[in-house]
Amino acid sequence: MKDKIYLFNGENLDGWYAYDTIKLAPADERPNWDIKDGVYTVTKYDIYSEYEYGDAHVHVEFNLPYMPDREGQWRANSGLYIHGCYEIQILDTYGKEGETALDDCGAIYGIAAPLVNACKAPGEWQAYDVFVRAARLNEDGSVAKHAVMTVFLNGELIHNNVELPHHCACGNYERIVERGPVFLQDHACPVSFRNVWVRELD
Repeated sequence: MKDKIYLFNGENLDGWYAYDTIKLAPADERPNWDIKDGVYTVTKYDIYSEYEYGDAHVHVEFNLPYMPDREGQWRANSGLYIHGCYEIQILDTYGKEGETALDDCGAIYGIAAPLVNACKAPGEWQAYDVFVRAARLNEDGSVAKHAVMTVFLNGELIHNNVELPHHCACGNYERIVERGPVFLQDHACPVSFRNVWVRELD
């Protein structure tokens, strides 16, 4: 078992880059998110890690702001992209009843709805634990095997060995890759993050 690689150092965003989703390109600026007491809060631009990984366990903790004046996709929205191309939705769907949807908190955006709504209330720290087997590519870049993902939200299983047939929009890879970064989305909501780490799996 390999050691955890911690991607936030608690003080700055060394090892991270800013990304401009509008331009689908690096922002040509250093990340400028607010940092206080080891907590990183979205201000401007997505960010992605210099560190890239393949098969891995990815752990990310997040905290949603309470935004009662907003609804739907503008209510505490962000996203965790695995390999920079598969988005796991971050959103305030606390207390939502009925069938889960492809854009709820915990959804693999546009691919699979979460098995259950495991979202906590805004203001509480929450955690994703993602186990991903990366895609395998042929020499020409075509996909030999699609990536497969198992996801826990707050300790509850929300995806079990889900195959990922395509990338999600607005990440920093518009294609399927074998190795990629952790990518955290700016969706104009002050979502906070801490304790982000990756453990590569043999």
